[in-house]
Amino acid sequence: MARKLFGTDGVRGVAGVEVSAELALALARAATAQLPAERPRVLILRDTRESGEMLEAAVAAGVAAAGGDALLGGVLPTPAAPLLLHRYSLDLAVVLSASHNPYQDNGIKFFGGDGYKLSDEAELAIEAALERGPASTPAPVGRVRELHGAGEDYLRELHARFAELDLSGLDVLLDCANGATYKLAPEIFSRLGASVTVHAAGPDGRNINDGCGSTHVAELGRMMSEGGHAIGFAFDGDGDRVLAVDSRGTVVDGDELLALAAGHLRRSGRLPGDGVAVTVMTNFGFHQAMQREGIEVAVTAVGDRYVLEALRERGWALGGEQSGHLIEMGFNRTGDGIAGALLTLEALGGASLAERHAMEKLPQRLVNVRVRDRGAIAGAERVHDAVGEAESELEGRGRVLIRASGTEPLVRVMVEAPTEDEADALCARLVAVVESELGAD
Repeated sequence: MARKLFGTDGVRGVAGVEVSAELALALARAATAQLPAERPRVLILRDTRESGEMLEAAVAAGVAAAGGDALLGGVLPTPAAPLLLHRYSLDLAVVLSASHNPYQDNGIKFFGGDGYKLSDEAELAIEAALERGPASTPAPVGRVRELHGAGEDYLRELHARFAELDLSGLDVLLDCANGATYKLAPEIFSRLGASVTVHAAGPDGRNINDGCGSTHVAELGRMMSEGGHAIGFAFDGDGDRVLAVDSRGTVVDGDELLALAAGHLRRSGRLPGDGVAVTVMTNFGFHQAMQREGIEVAVTAVGDRYVLEALRERGWALGGEQSGHLIEMGFNRTGDGIAGALLTLEALGGASLAERHAMEKLPQRLVNVRVRDRGAIAGAERVHDAVGEAESELEGRGRVLIRASGTEPLVRVMVEAPTEDEADALCARLVAVVESELGAD
């Protein structure tokens, strides 16, 4: 059975259209009905979008209609879900968020009782149950109630993990994207002793990710370069990503943050298997740095779920993406932006982020080529020959990546090389071949 609703991170689309109250109710009822517990307990979290309350009510109704108890945690970051599932021994969590998307969108994603996002098989089972419709004999109706203190419980978990991190006197600037971290991120930094300035922490239901957060980090860079802060962090709308900005206003992406964390954890004996998992988009400079550190690197497809799969398969603890997903399995089972920011400060050990030396990023060129059929890349022999030639020229010094977009008629051509000129030249050469062989008319 092919997927119809679920993407790589749950169900996502325009709220009230693709992600309607009717769909939310039906999904929640179907997912709850799959649970083995006689009276399942299901946690519901959301971000700050104006559609969140509508979908929260619909999901709660679906849980209760299937005989489960719905526990409303309110506005909390996505990474709070696995921690609260474990803390309260709950059966399922539903998070309502479209992450870094604009406010018009929303999404529904599920975490199982083990704290992990549901497997492909579990999502397919929910879709199958959705097609069958509700049971002819309805279950006894469950209850809906608030889960008081959920935010404080998440803060308590963060504080326990970073109890030895003393941020006294550190001047920190936080961009909360007008999203789910807007209360809790400033609070935990303050509790650990930092002097906190907050940007984009006034959600109104429509300003989430609007010119702010980890996907619009330029404003934070400007504020850092003008404000004299020691370090800045930008979260996304649901709080599972983080990017940093140093005191000079330079953006530090997930590759560099992960390199800092990997070296720190290995030196302190807290990197199981001496390995780290990343995606194909990770800069070649990261691989060079890990080789120097004696750290093995596993490479996955783009998407934090694939990074997580690699970590579970190998028994490793650390992985992430260039976009800012940082996963430390010893603490949480998904990307956690706030924990990632605190891990960065722990890794720095009081040093300035501006003086970091974890890795040297290679110049990167990325061009999207519009094509007639993105699937035709698989059989384009001239393109693959050209890639082979470029890889031979760069052997040990850089890399080439050509892949089809998952959603658009595009082929993405990426080259990383030791110099800007070499990256430009090789990328232009490959783009010309792709356009010649596959380009749209």
